[in-house]
Amino acid sequence: MRRSGLLVYEILQACAAIVKEGATTWDLEEVADKMISDAGAISAFKGYYVPTAGSKFPAVLCTSVNEQIVHGIPSRKRVLKAGDVVTIDTGVQLDGYFADSAITVPVGEVSPKAAKLLDVTRVALDLGIEKAVSGNRLFDISGAIEKHITDNGFAIVRDYVGHGIGTRLHEDPQVPNYVDRRGENPRLKPGMALAIEPMVNVGSPDTKVLSDKWTAVTKDGSYSAHFEHTVAITENGPWVLTRP
Repeated sequence: MRRSGLLVYEILQACAAIVKEGATTWDLEEVADKMISDAGAISAFKGYYVPTAGSKFPAVLCTSVNEQIVHGIPSRKRVLKAGDVVTIDTGVQLDGYFADSAITVPVGEVSPKAAKLLDVTRVALDLGIEKAVSGNRLFDISGAIEKHITDNGFAIVRDYVGHGIGTRLHEDPQVPNYVDRRGENPRLKPGMALAIEPMVNVGSPDTKVLSDKWTAVTKDGSYSAHFEHTVAITENGPWVLTRP
């Protein structure tokens, strides 16, 4: 998983480096697709079947721009503009093990509100990771994320959550970015691996899915940000597998 995680990190950094006004989300897709192929890895996303969509995901990246939260499909027609924010999300399988990570990148100069959204979401992820300690419970992670987001006046997406990860892309348990008393709250143990991924909106937490049956957007059209790392629980604390 560490090898998969470092490849995912390198892909995201390479894609972020070409985010600029006039680039398309397909430009990012081409870079990522080549890097996955060159590494002898398999995309975790391309070909992934979801019954509610009724189809397999068509790309190695999810590229979600502005009001798009997750699962945006790269397109030659989606040209980035100054002031946009674009979430780049990818996962790979290498030697049977998965890793998954996401970043949200500003395009040129963005509004102060958008800049704060990105900063708050990134910090919320780091605060959640700090709680990914053996002996803690899952909701210690969820609660740390929730508190930072709500304290800063932003809304937590509730329709999409993080997840366990390992020999499959999505495993138990689900990892909500809020404390859901109706859900499972397992104790964290060494050997567990979690994809922790706060998704945060400027306005309402409500979402809807576009007609492509994949792209989730904010119902009120407000900007959204998404950061994610794959994190292993170890006896020596959290090990972020998707960064050096």
